Amino acid sequence: MSTSKAALKAAKGALDSHEYERVIENATKALKEDPQSYHANVFLGLALEKQNRNDESEKAYTAATAVKANDPLAWQGLISLYERQGGRMLDRYHDAAIRLAHLFMDVDDKTRCQTVVDKYTDLARKCGSRTQYKHSLDILLPGSGLYDYLEGRIPRPSHTYAKLCEIVEQDEKEKINHEIGQRRTRLGARIDQVTVEVKREVLQNSDLEALYQHAIDWTDDEEARRLYEEKLLQHAYDTLVVLPGPQKVSKRQEVIRLAQGIVILKHPFPLAWKITLEWHDVESIEELDVGLLREYVEFFPEDGLGKVLKGYLESEISMFPKEGPTAEDNDKNEAEASSMTAEDRLILMTDGLEDSPSSMLAHRIMGEYYLHLDEYESAAETARKGRRQAALETRMSGLPFQNIVDAVDLVLGTALVQHQAPRHHPEASSLFEGILARKPGNSSALVGIGLIFEEHEEFEKAMGFLQRALRHASSIRIQCEAAWCKALSGDYAIGCSELEECLPYLSATDPRTKTLKAQTLYRIGMCMWNLDDSKASRRDRNKAYARFISSLQADMNFAPSYTSLGIYYTDYAKDKSRARKCFQKAFELSSSEVVAAERLAQSFAKTSEWDLVKIVAQRVVESGKLRPPPGSKKKGISWPFAALGVVQLNNQDYQESIVSFQSALRISPKDYYSWVGLGESYQNSGRYIAATKAFEQAQELEQELGADVLGDTWFSKYMLANVKRELGEYDAAIAGYEEVLALRKKEYGVSIASLQTLIEAAWHNFELGFFGRAIQSVQNALNVAKDLSKWRSGAFSLWKSVGDLCSVYTYIQSYVDEFPFQDIHSLLKDDFDLESFNLLADFDDMDWAAFEASATGDSAASVLKCCSFAAILAQKRAISCCAHDPHARAVAWYNLGWAEHRAHVCQSGEISSGTPGPLRYLKAAVQCFKRAIELESGNSDFWNALGVVTTQLNPRVAQHSFVRSLYINDKNPRTWTNLGIFYLFEGDVQLANDAFTRAQSVDPDHAQAWLGQGLIAAQLGETGEARNLFTHAFEISNASATQIPRSYAFSMLDHLLSSPGASNDNASLLQPLLALRQLSKLNISDLPSSHIRSLFQERIGDLANVSQTLMSICSALEAEYETSESSETLARFAQAKADLSRCLLAEGNFDGAADNAETALDLSADDDQTGTARDKTRLSAHLSAGLARYYQGSMDRSIEMFKGALEETRGDADIICLLSQVLWAKGGDEERSIARDQLFQCIEKHPGHVGTTLLLGAIAVLDDDRDTIDAVVDDLQQLRSRDDLSAQQQRQLAQLLNAITALYPGDKDGSSAQTSDAATAVMLGPSQPYGWSQMAGLTDDAHPAAMAVLTAVRKAPPRGELSADDLSEAYAGTREGCDAQRSVMLAPWKPSGWNALSKVG
Repeated sequence: MSTSKAALKAAKGALDSHEYERVIENATKALKEDPQSYHANVFLGLALEKQNRNDESEKAYTAATAVKANDPLAWQGLISLYERQGGRMLDRYHDAAIRLAHLFMDVDDKTRCQTVVDKYTDLARKCGSRTQYKHSLDILLPGSGLYDYLEGRIPRPSHTYAKLCEIVEQDEKEKINHEIGQRRTRLGARIDQVTVEVKREVLQNSDLEALYQHAIDWTDDEEARRLYEEKLLQHAYDTLVVLPGPQKVSKRQEVIRLAQGIVILKHPFPLAWKITLEWHDVESIEELDVGLLREYVEFFPEDGLGKVLKGYLESEISMFPKEGPTAEDNDKNEAEASSMTAEDRLILMTDGLEDSPSSMLAHRIMGEYYLHLDEYESAAETARKGRRQAALETRMSGLPFQNIVDAVDLVLGTALVQHQAPRHHPEASSLFEGILARKPGNSSALVGIGLIFEEHEEFEKAMGFLQRALRHASSIRIQCEAAWCKALSGDYAIGCSELEECLPYLSATDPRTKTLKAQTLYRIGMCMWNLDDSKASRRDRNKAYARFISSLQADMNFAPSYTSLGIYYTDYAKDKSRARKCFQKAFELSSSEVVAAERLAQSFAKTSEWDLVKIVAQRVVESGKLRPPPGSKKKGISWPFAALGVVQLNNQDYQESIVSFQSALRISPKDYYSWVGLGESYQNSGRYIAATKAFEQAQELEQELGADVLGDTWFSKYMLANVKRELGEYDAAIAGYEEVLALRKKEYGVSIASLQTLIEAAWHNFELGFFGRAIQSVQNALNVAKDLSKWRSGAFSLWKSVGDLCSVYTYIQSYVDEFPFQDIHSLLKDDFDLESFNLLADFDDMDWAAFEASATGDSAASVLKCCSFAAILAQKRAISCCAHDPHARAVAWYNLGWAEHRAHVCQSGEISSGTPGPLRYLKAAVQCFKRAIELESGNSDFWNALGVVTTQLNPRVAQHSFVRSLYINDKNPRTWTNLGIFYLFEGDVQLANDAFTRAQSVDPDHAQAWLGQGLIAAQLGETGEARNLFTHAFEISNASATQIPRSYAFSMLDHLLSSPGASNDNASLLQPLLALRQLSKLNISDLPSSHIRSLFQERIGDLANVSQTLMSICSALEAEYETSESSETLARFAQAKADLSRCLLAEGNFDGAADNAETALDLSADDDQTGTARDKTRLSAHLSAGLARYYQGSMDRSIEMFKGALEETRGDADIICLLSQVLWAKGGDEERSIARDQLFQCIEKHPGHVGTTLLLGAIAVLDDDRDTIDAVVDDLQQLRSRDDLSAQQQRQLAQLLNAITALYPGDKDGSSAQTSDAATAVMLGPSQPYGWSQMAGLTDDAHPAAMAVLTAVRKAPPRGELSADDLSEAYAGTREGCDAQRSVMLAPWKPSGWNALSKVG
């Protein structure tokens, strides 16, 4: 023990000298001796603290407090240690500070006790968190144990609670924000749901309301108390909003209690007042405390609800007494007691509603006020918002607010009954029925349903509901409505009497009844109007008219009375001016006045004021009174939609007019004129199929309703004909026009349409290649034009059509002999100054005399010229008919320009080749197009036309014109094609190709662009590509294009000449032949095309037509040669004669063939004629003449011709073969010897020539020349392995070898040799039928015969070139009955098929 004391003494000395290591050493030594030494632990803790060994120091102090818990020294050391560490050990500091303060309190040392508390709270405020600071403030609150002892020395509880409230408020705010920020990023989280969940979690566990209550209880400051009361209510309300339904009850009661307390104290906290007013679920506003309402207005004059309440309390619908000096003043004149006008009041209340979008009461009041003002749309909109707000308040508070919802539903239902009636009647009826289910005696709901039935013209049901309403509530308004229902049901007398009984109870000075009085007077007037419908009664100004006037005296804004007065002035007083004013006033006041609107629209339409018609109709449509609800007896009103459709049709808004007419027809499906308008709209918008259906429906209604109801119905027939015309159904269109003209003979528009349709039909048939139909249409058009000219000769369209029908003859030249010159002559001459035809005579020399002179000739060329002249004169007369119409005049000059150009083209075709034609018509066309451009410079077609006619005259102008046309419209493929042709003429192939490519991109089906590219390819030597392009152009072109079939046919001819195998396929010859036949109808002077057509006809075996064609060509060429004496014409004449002789030879006309061939030889004998064409002509003539003489039996003449052919061809192998055959046929030994010699010489010069080898083999067999046969067989065996042999040559080889084998079998017997030869043929040509046929004839096996048929079928056209004879032979070899029949059918002239059939039979 002495050692311990010595150690403590040494530690105390070291502590005084700040030797803390010695202190630690001695204190530790003392504790070893006495572990319960209080002072040793204190000294150790202090020394360790000085050395910043805080944890060890805390253990030492704690051990000391355990030894002497009531000794303050160790606790002071702990507090000092904690203070040095700032806020790190603040929680332990809290416990130590309370313990030490209690020790000082026990010894009654207030100063030191307060010091401990102050230091702790100050450190917590500075260094601790808000939670730690809040925890430190707990020791300053009542109930902490120290508050009573230190009261007066520490802050007041109100101050402490204020700090605590601030801390908790901030903590909750941060926690809510932090949790929302974290949870909102979760998958599928919604911000509103997350916010509610977080607030519910925080606010439910909050002690802030208790702190607010303590602050209220302890504070002495009234303002502070009111502030905490507001915060308490707000916090409780916020908690109520986020609580789930079952937990809202107790909290809602608390909120209501707090709000009522604030209101009782008349503290102006808006939330408390709104809760008190808004949550008071009353059936009518009159049940609210008016004093409370006025106090709200006083406290919150700028609040939205306050503005609404202020306006309501001063309005005429308020049942509360007005504020004023005395009640007597209020009774005398309520209007004077009001502080604002009605307009100002409405503005104030409207502003208030905008400022209080969450107020149910404001929406309820405004809805009722809008109903009072008859602003049904605004009332309905406000009531809908009120319903939504009530539902929101129900979710937040848990209160049902059933009375408020019913009141708002009544407002909404009543507004919907009137607003756009009857559109919203189903919804209104549903609302009323819901209210009656809860409140069967609700008079407003009963009246609402009664009004709906009244609007639906179900008056018995309406009266039933109105009578029920009267039993529950006696109202003058309901009585008036019930009386009116009786009147509407047909009992006008009783209805009028009951309405008269209601009048004494109505005052015009009372703003609440003046409109009802005006309505009642109007209804009395309508009862009188309908009781006696005689003209005298209705005209009497003391009856209905007087009531209408009285109605307006009661209320100048009552619209129905104006409508009735308008009808009176229109139908009886005959004062249209007053009537129109009345209708305008009625419609201005109410868009529901449909009758007034209809009368206004009709009057505006009569004066073509279409904008006003549109305004009237659109407003009626927007009123919503047009369509009856489902099941209603009331008919819909369709005329506003029809009127809108007519206006939109006039304004060319076709899509909108379609919608309008469709809407009209949904309401009135049998509205004839809406069907017609719909069809016209469809037509103008390009929907012709739909237009056809619409007009057909209109015509069905014509038959159903009759002319007595509809009146004149020709217009629908006319429009249907127009649609058929647009669809290209010209026959139906023409029939329709004729039907209309039968009803209205001199209807100019229909006559012109019929004439133009006939012309369009002619052009259409012309493009399709139906030239006869086109001419027939033109002749019919001429008849219509003659009739029209008798009473409307000054019509531009008439003469334009006459010019077009004359032009048709210039395009279909094969019918020019049918040109009706006399009819055209009289038509152009009648009722016209012939001097006017001298227009542009300086350029084209075209006048009336020239036209008459052109008719003197009988030739086709003369008639063609007459047609061109007639077309020009007709277009000139068209110009004289449109002097006052710049656009029509421009078009007329444009049409005349093309007529002049057509005359130039037709005359150019008549000029002999090599002779330049006159350009007078072309120059005249230039002048025409220039004048058209002067009148309408923005027309791209005019510039394109100018470019076409100036291409030959002035290339610079032409290029400028094309470029200008494309600048105006670069989507025209014709202009691009013309530009390409222009570049092609100028030699710029690249630019030409670019232009054609651009034309193809604009319109891939524009055939002329493909023709242009074909011309480029031909110019570049790419014949295959050119042929493909020409073929494609021909396939997509119509019959009006002349150059396309010409180029196509010429390219195909070149292809056939360069590919001999292709000429054997007759199918490939049909299309170019059809093209040339079509071309011959269009251009009768195109001899080259006709000549080529004859060649194609010859190839397909049409010999009769070939001879006829070639004879006409020879005649034309002979006439041309007599005129021109051109060597080129002579060569063409000789060629035609040679071709004619060849065709006559094929026909068997050997005399004609020989004569024409010799003529051709004579014509081509001139040494000046040289070239391949002449050589071919002479060769053809020699061969034709030689064969003709041969078949005539003139062998010498035949041999002479063949010798001439040999001389022409310098020993051609084929000619030698022909000559040898003729020599052998002559039969003399000398001739046959010459034939052998010629063949041997030929085979030496042309080794491998098939024809020569075959002839030598045949002659060797006939001569029984074994050596020659052996040599020929070797050659034949070599030839049969060649791939370039035709089917005929292969068959001939097989037949000759088969014959030689049979006659000279050699070492084998005949049958074996033939079989071996057949097998060799099959091996060399397994795809050829001849070897298989030969094998089939030598064996009874069915397989070779089947293979022969299979290979023959595959080689037959169009897949091969096998003839019908060979295919028939293959079928005959199968020995089957069906195949024998096929053989006979394929070649009935072949005996093999008949033989096979007879064997089967």
